[in-house]
Amino acid sequence: MGVVARLSLGLLFALSTVFVKPAFAESDAELFADTRAALANFHRFESVQPFFKDAYGYAVFPSVGKGGFWIGGAYGNGVVYERNNTVAKAELVQVSVGFTFGGQAFSEILFFEDKETFDKFMSGSFELGAQASATALTEGAAAHVGTTGTSASAGDTQSKAYYINGIAIFTQAKGGLMIEAAIAGQKFNIQSLK
Repeated sequence: MGVVARLSLGLLFALSTVFVKPAFAESDAELFADTRAALANFHRFESVQPFFKDAYGYAVFPSVGKGGFWIGGAYGNGVVYERNNTVAKAELVQVSVGFTFGGQAFSEILFFEDKETFDKFMSGSFELGAQASATALTEGAAAHVGTTGTSASAGDTQSKAYYINGIAIFTQAKGGLMIEAAIAGQKFNIQSLK
């Protein structure tokens, strides 16, 4: 089999694992229970608390799985809150090409600064741009990951989190090793519960 055929087959396999919903997709009851547990965990971090108080809304993804070998992908389900009221379920999908090796699982929360940003997210299909960055939360040490590179230090978070284009994002690793942790290009599909 030629090199082009092998690469094409590998690309087809990688993309199929990203865009095909898992047969073992969790039930709504499991999703809401996992989301409550993730929210309780995010509330433990002092640097996140002001966002819960001031944000117009937020979306919580209790378990995002990400993996890749040159071509990567991520997938997760979550719950969307408007003023602390559950309003929708959301699906996170991401495809990346480039220096991506390994796998990881993490929780992610997106805070929406105002109604306008929240409404854009809820409009149907929403994608994080190249300028998106996330503050990684860890126990005892933290890293800030974004489009400008990575850095680490002691404490709850590496740097003060802030809104970029009306969105602030936090992640917390659940395990695994990944040589790339970018969130840019994540796409969100929304299913309203109203």
